[in-house]
Amino acid sequence: MTRPTIVDRDTWLAARKALLAQERDLTHRRDALSAARREMPWVRVETDYAFDTPEGRKGLGALFAGRSQLAVYHFMLAPDSDHICPGCSLIGDHVDAARQHFEQADLAFCAISRAPLERITAVKRRLGWRFPWVSAGDGPFTADFGVSFRNGTGASYNYGDEASNAPDLPGASLFARDETGAVFHTYSTYARGLETLVGAFNWLDLAPKGRNETATMSWVRLHDEYDGAPARGSCCD
Repeated sequence: MTRPTIVDRDTWLAARKALLAQERDLTHRRDALSAARREMPWVRVETDYAFDTPEGRKGLGALFAGRSQLAVYHFMLAPDSDHICPGCSLIGDHVDAARQHFEQADLAFCAISRAPLERITAVKRRLGWRFPWVSAGDGPFTADFGVSFRNGTGASYNYGDEASNAPDLPGASLFARDETGAVFHTYSTYARGLETLVGAFNWLDLAPKGRNETATMSWVRLHDEYDGAPARGSCCD
C-alpha cells in the first residue's frame, strides 16, 4: 500500500465531504439502476426443468418453497471434478445469514449445480452450509441460463461479452411465479455482476488496503483453507 498523505483534521474533513458527494451520487444512480432492473420485461419459462433434491425430483416451481420470487445461484461444481470454486464458495458463505431476512420478504433461494446430489451434500457438510442446493445433472437448465458449455470451446458468456473455454461458470438468475403457478425468468447476472452478493468485498472496499489483491480474487480461499481456520465443521453437527 502506498503511504498516504498525512494531514490535519480540517483538511481530512474537506476531503471526506468531497468524497461523500461522490458516494451520494453513486447511491442515487444505484437506486435508479435497481428501479430499471425491476422494470425489465419477463420471459415465461416453458421448459419443464427437473432437479435432484434431498426430497426427490422437483420442478423449478417447487424451488420457490411457497414464495413468489426465487433467486438461483449457479454454483460451479462439475460432475467430473473434485474442484470447489473459491469464488462461488465466498458467495455461499454469505447466503445463510442473508436468507434469514430476504426469505421474510418473499424471496426463496436455491443453489444449482451440475454435480450429483451426493457431491453437493458432501460440500455442504464440509463448509457448514444449510441453504437449499440441488443438482441439475445433465439436464438443460445450466446451459439454458448461460453457465455451462457442453463443448467447452469458445462459448460466449455474460451476454456474449466474454469467451470461455470452461465447462462451467458462475451466475445468478432471478425468477417470479404468479398465482397460476406460471414461472418467469426476470434477470440474470454473471462475472463481476455477482460482486454485489459479496458483503466481504464491501467491507474491504472501505478499508485502507482495499481488496489488496494482485489479480481479481487471487487471495480468496475456501473458508477452511485460510491460515488459522478452525477445524472443518458440519452442517449436520
